[in-house]
Amino acid sequence: MDMGKQTFSRVDRVCRHLPVALNTFLVFSITGEVSYLVLVEAPLEADQKKTQWSSCWKMIHLLGQYFMLGNICWNALLFLKTSPSIKGVFLGGEGMGQGWRYCYTCETHTPPRCSHCYDCKVCVLRRDHHCVFFGRCVGFRNYRYFLCCLLFMWSGLLYATLMNAEVFIVILKEGVTVHSILLLLIPWIMLVSGQVSARAFAFAFIADTCVVGFLLVSAFLFFHLFLLFRGQTTREWYSSRRPYDLRLLGNLRHALGLRWYICWLSPLIPSPLPGDGINFPVTGSLEPTR
Repeated sequence: MDMGKQTFSRVDRVCRHLPVALNTFLVFSITGEVSYLVLVEAPLEADQKKTQWSSCWKMIHLLGQYFMLGNICWNALLFLKTSPSIKGVFLGGEGMGQGWRYCYTCETHTPPRCSHCYDCKVCVLRRDHHCVFFGRCVGFRNYRYFLCCLLFMWSGLLYATLMNAEVFIVILKEGVTVHSILLLLIPWIMLVSGQVSARAFAFAFIADTCVVGFLLVSAFLFFHLFLLFRGQTTREWYSSRRPYDLRLLGNLRHALGLRWYICWLSPLIPSPLPGDGINFPVTGSLEPTR
């Protein structure tokens, strides 16, 4: 019995870290492939080497992509290291009013916008959702890093997709054939069946990953920007509630901090949050409309 519990616990820990490891692998794979395109594949013609693909132009591309990579990694690291839970937070007992609830799992009263996460096994302040890609909840203290990480992932994937346009052109250069379509749609099967080389597979797979990743991240980013501008969490959006809407500037300030206008440039820029994650100005009805 104990052996089974230990095995289950180990498998559970591996599964929790698997999405982070997979995302890390994909991010660095895409960065390496785009760097290769810039350094090796970009100067297609001899006369182009001294024009648009000069050393200076390559350096600008590399600086831009590694600036985005640095922001993605640093924001992701701070997101994972910043706990959004109620652990270590004095919730008090005198100011409890409307919106406060009792969590029977944590055995404590919790403030408005706080809810229990059964994956993290703790209550989270201003809980938005549990992010399966990072294995951590998005809450009051780490929301800025989550949103900025999404922003730079979106810009990085847009850049990588544009850079990989040449890959799609090369694959489709001889026309839209069954071979070229299958290479773009199912590169793994084409590799296993011996229809393409490992090099062609790698370029096709990463190009596909860039397009699919860009579409997915775009959906996540624009949805969370929509919620940010409305002063809502995902949970509040489900119930059509907007009791904490402080208009555009107020919502930006409360979610991203006092330096909301510049903190997105780097996670190292301090931007203290104006609230405590417990008390929020109420501007509308707390009752759900659906």
